[in-house]
Amino acid sequence: MHILRRSRPDGKRVVVVGLGNPGERYARTRHNAGALTLDVLVARIGGSLKRHKSGCLVAEGALVGEKCVLARPTSFMNESGRQVRAVAQWYKSGPQQLVVVHDELDIPFGDVRVKKGGGSAGHNGLSSLITHLGTKDFTRVRVGIGRPPGRQEPADFVLAPFSSSERRELPAVLEDAADAVEKVIEPSGC
Repeated sequence: MHILRRSRPDGKRVVVVGLGNPGERYARTRHNAGALTLDVLVARIGGSLKRHKSGCLVAEGALVGEKCVLARPTSFMNESGRQVRAVAQWYKSGPQQLVVVHDELDIPFGDVRVKKGGGSAGHNGLSSLITHLGTKDFTRVRVGIGRPPGRQEPADFVLAPFSSSERRELPAVLEDAADAVEKVIEPSGC
């Protein structure tokens, strides 16, 4: 049983954002690894995503005893920064309380890594967040999708569905990514 604190020491909630593209066409693509991880977290809190004034789909609850907001932008990845800024402002949470889950080409498929700050490395969703938040200083949970095979363009690779072998491993990868988010937001984490 987790003890639910009223708020973090700084009085602000953690906002966890799962990046992805909207619509059925993109639902099971590599670029939606962040949004798929958010679905796992929503299930863990026993919640459901609801429309919010920010434009995001939002669920409120507690993970590892910490009040949190789980948010998924409804805009396309390259325009997600505006909605993420709006949801963070609504909950009065700054970059220190922001955890962004996203796909990462430069990490092998199945690996999950946590990083504080840094550039966008060509990731359009991160570029939009950095532009609209005015800072690079937020925590990222990076879900490895690996590099495209051969000469396939990275844009085509990230927008393609996971391969059949990746789909078999995907549930465990998403659980690992959700576990990483929980470690970040534990009282000693974020």
